[in-house]
Amino acid sequence: MLSTLDDLKQRLQTALVNAFGPDLEGTDPVLVATNNPKFGDYQANVAMSLAKRLKEKPRAIATKIVDHLTIDDLCEPPQIAGPGFINLKFKTDYLQAQLKAIYSDDRLGVPTATPAQRTIVDFSSPNIAKEMHVGHLRSTIIGECIARTLEFLGHDVLRLNHVGDWGTQFGMLITHLRDVCPEAITESSSVDIGDLVEFYKQAKQRFDEEEEFKTTSREAVVDLQSGDESARKAWQLLCEQSRKEFQKIYDRLDITIQERGESFYNPLLEDVAKDLTSLGLLEEDQGAQVVFLEGFTNKDGNPQPLIVQKSDGGFNYATTDLAAIRQRTVDEKAQRVIYITDAGQANHFAQVFQVANRAHWIPDGVELVHVPFGLVKGEDGKKLKTRSGETVKLKSLLDEAVTGAEKDLQTRIADESREESAEFVQEVSTAVGISAVKYADLSQNRTSDYVFSFDKMLALQGNTAPYMLYAYVRVQGISRKGNIDFSQLGDAAILLEDDSELALAKHLLALDTTIMEVARDLYPNRLCQYLFELSQKFNQFYDRCSVLQAEEPQRTSRLMLCDLTARTLQLGLSLLGIPVLERM
Repeated sequence: MLSTLDDLKQRLQTALVNAFGPDLEGTDPVLVATNNPKFGDYQANVAMSLAKRLKEKPRAIATKIVDHLTIDDLCEPPQIAGPGFINLKFKTDYLQAQLKAIYSDDRLGVPTATPAQRTIVDFSSPNIAKEMHVGHLRSTIIGECIARTLEFLGHDVLRLNHVGDWGTQFGMLITHLRDVCPEAITESSSVDIGDLVEFYKQAKQRFDEEEEFKTTSREAVVDLQSGDESARKAWQLLCEQSRKEFQKIYDRLDITIQERGESFYNPLLEDVAKDLTSLGLLEEDQGAQVVFLEGFTNKDGNPQPLIVQKSDGGFNYATTDLAAIRQRTVDEKAQRVIYITDAGQANHFAQVFQVANRAHWIPDGVELVHVPFGLVKGEDGKKLKTRSGETVKLKSLLDEAVTGAEKDLQTRIADESREESAEFVQEVSTAVGISAVKYADLSQNRTSDYVFSFDKMLALQGNTAPYMLYAYVRVQGISRKGNIDFSQLGDAAILLEDDSELALAKHLLALDTTIMEVARDLYPNRLCQYLFELSQKFNQFYDRCSVLQAEEPQRTSRLMLCDLTARTLQLGLSLLGIPVLERM
């Protein structure tokens, strides 16, 4: 089903072509939502943008467009206002018919993508032997939201976790493991080596302070890279223990992801260097093999090199990313590869993408996209850290959110003199706490830094997860109170009489456009804003219009509006990775 807004845009474009010729094919009609009943629902501002090109006054252009515009079945007669605005207002019976159509559709009118794309979403990417911290939060939940949205639209999505599981740091970790826990390597069964983060700190301290340890660590790197059995077993043990800790976080956040770390691409690195050499792109610079970049200069103003192979023969992150691009586009046949990392890596990806392009490793029609995000800051405006100055552990952050949600819930239960089971309190507190953290992050423009505040994210009012969840709960409360089975309402008509009903209806019909925008532009905050405004419009409708006490057929119509709102909230929140609750 063509979306309401897309249908209107398409008809305006047809009118433009009919009025002024085929040169205007594909011209954006510049539709703007007015949010003012006096002007209608949308305002087309295209006449102003075409005045110079067509050498006519905007109002004359608008008049010709309206003369060729066929929208009698959608809108009231269009009105020309001011210098050339075209005001458009949907007909009530059209809105009612559209709502009726999506009410009986499990997808709520959201079409599947045609054609579907093979898409890779690269997100999360923690490092082995290091604990996941607040810096991993944004990549993990933004990536999950984007993956869910693309999957819902029917794209073939491969979710990849590009973990840091290879490199020189493993030399010191293997050496330290051999010293303090040799049985972990010699015994056939798995051995718990304790707190891996503390283990990493100890190894790093020895590497910085003990010259002999440093030398042995470098030898251990060679052992690992050459396939030494003992070094490999130590490496596998370290990776396995890290995975277990990562999975605990992923389970709490309801994240699904497939690990494919740096080690996966290690066998492919030699071929990257060979192919770049054969293409004439690789040059020697101070003993290293590099590609000089176009458009990037160093502090002296000379072309900046991207190092592919270091002077000691080793490879680096850039080489691994180049190998990953080739593997993903050639072997996986990906048509779109999305990298979700902090904004600080923007230059790195721009450079790597440039080299891959120049090497012709990106086939026509394949899109590589870097999705950058800003920092999470404390309420002091600085990078979020603990009081001791350490990076906040993600586990601790989630624990604190759940504790805060439980405290708020217990207060509400006491204020309302309710009796609730311990299981109910735990279930709701966990869902609200985790959802609040996710939503607070996703509701921000991802390119911006944002201030992390438990008080704001757990509030029942404002653009928060609890506010959205409460709107859903309110509908379920109507169902319980009236003993209503929403699934039995589908044959009735939807009638829109009150202004609040009309406002809610128009917003419900914008779901498909919103989801497709998120899939195209990869900004989850647009979906959050849509759901926030939906909750606001529903609450305004609920406050103005009686539902259970209304006379038929208005009663059933309003019940259907309530149900459609709840289903829309449930779908939208599920794409954000947030489950709904029946009660709060």
